[in-house]
Amino acid sequence: CIDNEDPKKQGKGNGKSKDVCGYPLSIFFIVVNEFCERFSYYGMRAVLVLYFKYFLQWDEDLATSIYHTFVALCYLTPILGAIVADSWLGKFKTIIYLSIVYTIGQVAMAVSAVHDITDSNRDGTPDNMTFHVVLSMVGLFLIALGTGGIKPCVAAFGGDQFSEHQDKQRRTFFSVFYLCINGGSLLSTIITPILRGQECGIYSQQKCYSLAFGVPAALMVVALVVFIVGSGMYYKAEPEGNIMLDVCKCIGFAIKNRYRHRSKQYPKRQHWMDWAEEKYDKLLIAQIKMVLKVLFLYIPLPMFWTLFDQKGSRWTLQATTMNGYFGQLVIQPDQMQTFNPILILTLVPIMDSVIYPLIKKCGFNFTPLKRMTVGMFLAAMAFVCAALVQVEIDKTLPVFPSASQSQLKLLNMGSSAVTVNLTGNESLTLNAAQASDKYFTFETEQIIVSVGSPEMTQIIFLEKKSRQTLLIPSVISDEWLLTKDLTSKPEQGNNEIRFVNGMNMPVNVTTSAVDLGLIEPFYYSNYSKIKNGENKFSLSSGSQSCEYIKDFGFGSSYTFFIPSTFVFGPNCQDSITVVEDIEPNSVHMALQIPQYFFITAGEVMFSVTGLEFSYSQAPSNMKAVLQAGWLFTVAVGNFIVLIVAEIAKLPNKWAEYVLFASLLVLVCIIFSIMAYFYTYIDPSEIEVQFRKKVDDDEDDKDKQQKAEIEMVRRDSAESYDDNYKQSKM
Repeated sequence: CIDNEDPKKQGKGNGKSKDVCGYPLSIFFIVVNEFCERFSYYGMRAVLVLYFKYFLQWDEDLATSIYHTFVALCYLTPILGAIVADSWLGKFKTIIYLSIVYTIGQVAMAVSAVHDITDSNRDGTPDNMTFHVVLSMVGLFLIALGTGGIKPCVAAFGGDQFSEHQDKQRRTFFSVFYLCINGGSLLSTIITPILRGQECGIYSQQKCYSLAFGVPAALMVVALVVFIVGSGMYYKAEPEGNIMLDVCKCIGFAIKNRYRHRSKQYPKRQHWMDWAEEKYDKLLIAQIKMVLKVLFLYIPLPMFWTLFDQKGSRWTLQATTMNGYFGQLVIQPDQMQTFNPILILTLVPIMDSVIYPLIKKCGFNFTPLKRMTVGMFLAAMAFVCAALVQVEIDKTLPVFPSASQSQLKLLNMGSSAVTVNLTGNESLTLNAAQASDKYFTFETEQIIVSVGSPEMTQIIFLEKKSRQTLLIPSVISDEWLLTKDLTSKPEQGNNEIRFVNGMNMPVNVTTSAVDLGLIEPFYYSNYSKIKNGENKFSLSSGSQSCEYIKDFGFGSSYTFFIPSTFVFGPNCQDSITVVEDIEPNSVHMALQIPQYFFITAGEVMFSVTGLEFSYSQAPSNMKAVLQAGWLFTVAVGNFIVLIVAEIAKLPNKWAEYVLFASLLVLVCIIFSIMAYFYTYIDPSEIEVQFRKKVDDDEDDKDKQQKAEIEMVRRDSAESYDDNYKQSKM
């Protein structure tokens, strides 16, 4: 490897970058910057919807809506970034200034997730939620402005660093650049959910969203510093005007001019853009016609992105109701998104080197538009898979009481079996220290309960829309207690547990995570959150103590009953009665893998091919215009999620998945019809022919002008001769 001075970077105000192994040294800083920035963005985004639901306490629909609004803004602001860079600041300054805005936004998100800031009573819940909501929304807006604004600049700025003779190196750079995007995405979606799963806090320990946002903020600071360090080596092209503005002005003039000449006395023109010929160059008009032809094909495309981006919202929320045990490895719900970049890195080379050549050998003309159609269909199949998974999840979910119902479970605290009669139900026998297998549902607010022989009858008043457990004492004539049970599955994969003390002496129950406190005789503790995995409980009373070990899954609720016959010692493990109030998540997260496979295969066939198609069909000076149009379809797709989620309001999640799949299949059919009538073009060839025609017209015009001048000269000469002859005569 020989260091050479790059002859391209000798302009005023540009740095001097050496070539190392044929590559400008300056691109190292750009590649590192992109890796850190993508880690920052995807890491923050991976846990965002869970932050909305569990920290800000929003419902799933609102969390989904705000999530997709943020993603849509991230794909709208690239248009603004491109205009600012090309027309005013240049790429380098645009990246610097918007990266600073980006970093401030990430820091604001990290600060907004610190619950101790407003937790004055130190109960683990912020007391002033408005502060956290406002700060997080400001942070998200700044992040959308920053990440979107620099998106069209960084790759192009990296390409500017290469000289004209470095085409091979430039292509390698873009491959490495794309690898950094997926590498940053992959690592961040693995690491930040782990950070989120930790517990942190000054006064009370809660899920550590501040750390999950803080690490991406730190990576964004690193990205900014690295990019600035390389400042002295960059080639910084001056802004030369933005073609998107010229295109918009030309289209606007054509529409305005057509409106002015809308009466029948003006002859029609072949294309409505021809009305711009009075002011704009014919070549520019021809190029805009080519762009509009492709943009027309873009109209159905947002529906694909409507489904694709829900993997970070609806699918992540779906994973919270599933079992994340993969052997000894525990997968967090937001870590399931890592399957997308893993499958991308796997499927792209397989598609390019195996699938597409094999299809070509079979004699099938698998055009780009056909690939995109298949990609849309695969995305629809992904949502069919998601619907089937949701049906399986719904089968395992407990049936909670409606607004007009109450549910009751029975627990026999005595040392002998009892017979219980409930209003509207057959009599049942409860063994000693045992609970009923299920909750009984009642439509009335009061029921009659008869226990024992001779019967002891009491009227029990039940609370509407609630679950309760009736604690039947060992001495029937003693007070009967009603406990208030959970009416929803524990969130974030946690488990809720409580202890009931059936002994005639108080018992203290503690774990390494929580302290359930001292439980009085014949009474019960409040619910406490327990993480999945093995938990060890210490039970003590006076000088006596023992340990109880229980392995927990995800999303369960248990009542542990300490019977009157309980004896402290090494065998106390078997003495405690375990009552399962809400069963743990039993549907495995592995069932989401097929839907991730289909959506990623669809992305490879749709997105990668779509970018290739757009590039091949765009005029040489309007690649950026079509890129902006492509990003705009992503933004529109995320807005469609908001509309459907708010309007449909379907009670079942699986029905919503089927609705989205059906809409995409319908759009897929429409797109296939549009693609059938599309004619592929070679923009460069058309431009060459058009320029040649313009040159020929100019040559003819020049010849005509020369002929007219020659005729004027000849006429002048003849006139001079006639006058001369007349005067001579």
